[in-house]
Amino acid sequence: MKQIIAASRAGRHAGIPSYCTAHPETLRAIFRCYRDNDKPILIEATCNQVNQDGGYTGMKPVDFREFVFALAREADVVTSRIILGGDHLGPNPWKSLSASQAMAKARDLVRCYVDAGFTKIHLDASMACADDQGLVETEMAARAAELCSVAEKYSGSAELLYIIGTEVPIPGGETKILEGLAVTKPEAALRTYELHQAAFAKRGLEAALACVIGIVVQPGVDFGNSQIFAFDNAKAAKLASTIQQIPNAVFEAHSTDYQTPQALHDLVASHFAILKVGPELTAAYREAVVAMACIEDRMPIAIKSNIMSVIADVMNADPKYWQGYIASDNRADLLKIYGLSDRIRYYWPDSAIQDALKILHTNIDGASGEIGLIAQFANLPERRTLSLSQEIIQARVGAVVNKYSSACRWSCEDSVEPLH
Repeated sequence: MKQIIAASRAGRHAGIPSYCTAHPETLRAIFRCYRDNDKPILIEATCNQVNQDGGYTGMKPVDFREFVFALAREADVVTSRIILGGDHLGPNPWKSLSASQAMAKARDLVRCYVDAGFTKIHLDASMACADDQGLVETEMAARAAELCSVAEKYSGSAELLYIIGTEVPIPGGETKILEGLAVTKPEAALRTYELHQAAFAKRGLEAALACVIGIVVQPGVDFGNSQIFAFDNAKAAKLASTIQQIPNAVFEAHSTDYQTPQALHDLVASHFAILKVGPELTAAYREAVVAMACIEDRMPIAIKSNIMSVIADVMNADPKYWQGYIASDNRADLLKIYGLSDRIRYYWPDSAIQDALKILHTNIDGASGEIGLIAQFANLPERRTLSLSQEIIQARVGAVVNKYSSACRWSCEDSVEPLH
């Protein structure tokens, strides 16, 4: 990570994708894409997804580490290449509690992540708690420094790298149609660093401040269920030039999902060297499942998975993961399945959906002779090394992974002296 940051600051085209997903099939596809190169692989978990209480995945940080490492070994990827990151580590999952209670939970959260071997730590205390009366930036920075002191205490021999800043889009995509986005003002980015610098110094964390490698800002990219805000180099130029006034760091761009290859390339070239992507990965997996469902529907088989009907039934029976993201109009049924915020990703672990997926995979893997039918819905390589269902998944998810990897265009052969 330090070599990538140093290369970017030196004017080289260097960056790293941050894959924010806990879905096993997307992770398998990611690792397969990286199997034959030497690039580092950054996998991140969020505070709501993975925490000491299990999060919505049911995994604690140590569970997530073992889950990711097992999938890497399955793909013949050495685990030493994997950088584990914790995203939005702070009081957010417990913001309904008082600040003292939520921060106690947040301190335990950070300790659990560090104990589990996560080394890229996003310190985010931007969410107001139940008794906060107008949370100001100085208090956000003070709370971030408090969490950093916990991370340093439990880091042992590991060198932790920190991300600061909180100006991020809504997790999972915007919930309303927006007219446009405001790019972070250069002075706001500088103020974020200066406030954290003061808060860290107050706690004697000057050495940790030198390990802040990323500032979260809004470069003007985001997405909603049916809209994408594309990166505009010109609008972000002043912000991009500000990075040289912040030592040792680059900018981290959240919600870069669905950007074009050129936009991702331009982001990296403008020192937005850490590119976060999540829903686009699982949306690509959904595309693969829909493609397989279309193939299955046209096959003369006795027992079909009816996967799309099963998904619809499960989502309708338990709407909590999509209802707040989807407007209640005549497009609701369409967007809850095909919306870019990809609300389906919360439902894949459901037992009924998993049972249907098993039938779907069996049916598709038995359809290898239906060349024309498969070609209608899936663009596959001439030389196949996986089962047909896995090839379809790999083609869809792998296209997203390769887009990001190509935009970052960095390998260990391009290394420069790391920052100190």
